[in-house]
Amino acid sequence: MSWPDFFLIGTPKGGTTALHSALVGHPQLYLSSVKEPKFFLCDGRRPARSNQVGPGDAHSAREWVWRESDYLRLFADAPAGTLTGESTPFYLYDQDAQRRIATTTPDARLIAVIRDPVDRAYSNWTHLWSDGLEPVADFNEALAKEDSRVAAGYAPFWHYARVGHYGAQLKNLYELFPREQVLVLRYRELAEEPDRTIAAVCDFLGVKQHPAAKSKPDNVHPYVSPGIRQRLLSSTIRAGAAVGSYAPPQIWRSVEGPLRSALHAGGGRRPQLTVEQRRDALTRFADDIGLLEDVLGRSFDDWRSDAGRGEFSQRWRG
Repeated sequence: MSWPDFFLIGTPKGGTTALHSALVGHPQLYLSSVKEPKFFLCDGRRPARSNQVGPGDAHSAREWVWRESDYLRLFADAPAGTLTGESTPFYLYDQDAQRRIATTTPDARLIAVIRDPVDRAYSNWTHLWSDGLEPVADFNEALAKEDSRVAAGYAPFWHYARVGHYGAQLKNLYELFPREQVLVLRYRELAEEPDRTIAAVCDFLGVKQHPAAKSKPDNVHPYVSPGIRQRLLSSTIRAGAAVGSYAPPQIWRSVEGPLRSALHAGGGRRPQLTVEQRRDALTRFADDIGLLEDVLGRSFDDWRSDAGRGEFSQRWRG
């Protein structure tokens, strides 16, 4: 068994699910059935609970594929001659993961989708809030808690701002891989020009153009308004996740599913950030946006605006 030929490395809440789905049907590509194995986050060891202390973290970590034999088995059924790949959107953020990939499979091709960092962070917060895991009902207040959460050992999905520092992440990546092995896409390109973007990915991977299946991502979460019902269900989910972290993952998933569905019932589109909220959040990204422009030689000035660009489901044109 051999290592993957390519990776979709980021970013979380940045369109990797849609891109993964679009590539799955390509006859020259084989993507792992486990969409986010997270193997290169683990360094060959079970994820430490000291780094999984946020609500739901320890339970989620039990599903990570950390054994090399289990990981390589994900690609064992790949037809001869196909390129193998996997999607773990935290690889771009984690410098140790970048280094492990470079050491293990230095010829791999890497694809990163980057999104307006404020929009990405807000979508990330909405995901955890609407799943009952994020206890803080205000996005900017949750951002302000990030430093203390990181210090306490919350898993990367809680690193709302840090995950969006693409300039620093790509600068490090280019020290490990030649630029011709890295394709950086914008989220808006995937959402608004999916056919053209998927064609560019095929060219990058060296496979033929193919009418790959396009579907809206299945991880778009409805916004759940604060209230008594929300608080009761969310507190139950957080308590259950803590207990469920000691049980086989499928047991808690079977309990969590109905609770989450009940929480999502009646949910709607998340409210837009006010200008003041967005400006406050943007202060956490301004320097890195400048660095990103230097690293890529492209303008990202639209990310400095007072208006976000909305959810993927609102913009998808496939």
